[in-house]
Amino acid sequence: MTDHLYIPQSVLAVAAHPDDLEFTNVGTLALWAQAGARIVYALCTSGDVGIDEPGMTREKATQIREAESREAARIAGAAEVAFLREPDGLLQPTLELRKKLVRLIRQHRPEVVMCGDPIALWSSGDYINHPDHRAAAQAALDAVFPSAGQPHLFQEFEQEGLKAHKVRKVYASTWEGSSTYIDITNTIETKIAALRAHKSQLKDWDPAPMLKEWAADTAKDQGMTYAESYRVITLVKDEDWEKLQAHRAEIKP
Repeated sequence: MTDHLYIPQSVLAVAAHPDDLEFTNVGTLALWAQAGARIVYALCTSGDVGIDEPGMTREKATQIREAESREAARIAGAAEVAFLREPDGLLQPTLELRKKLVRLIRQHRPEVVMCGDPIALWSSGDYINHPDHRAAAQAALDAVFPSAGQPHLFQEFEQEGLKAHKVRKVYASTWEGSSTYIDITNTIETKIAALRAHKSQLKDWDPAPMLKEWAADTAKDQGMTYAESYRVITLVKDEDWEKLQAHRAEIKP
């Protein structure tokens, strides 16, 4: 299914590392941002073991990679980047990480949560999906359902004024089983520019040919030039969501 018209009001995009979203989802996120959606990134780690250079410390790497992430987010049109600072390379879908993500969901109240696929292990004969990717995706899904929307879970957040929030849809990047294709032809250059902001990772490598090849392959048979694809899960039916939004508008002071 192609999705040309749906634009969520707000999105929380969850990833393990600073450059993960730029490799996978930023074409869609930039498209939505241009249409007025408020985009927030939640990065579970700061990629602090991701700079293999003599004399590099984890503290310095954190500073470098977080700065790169903020610049990449600015290019894509994201409003905010939340750094959860879990251990890079050792990420686990712990209850504590779930709690951090629930707090963000209740704080920002996104219509859509975007994440990876926790069961995606390999896509070819030469790549194993990073365990941090899988852990971030699992924690994100566990935070979305049922935790964020269940008022009797993490009730302590109510003391911070953070009430339960049900996410309308989940957009999960997956190598198999995609149901929705987003046309990113108009934002592919933005995606490339955002990835280029991660200078500590790219060095002199130009990611444009690879990103365009991936996006063109995804777009094949979809009537598009470049695309990103997702498995979309609708947790709140569209008609119920519209009623909920109308009710909130009525009670808003």
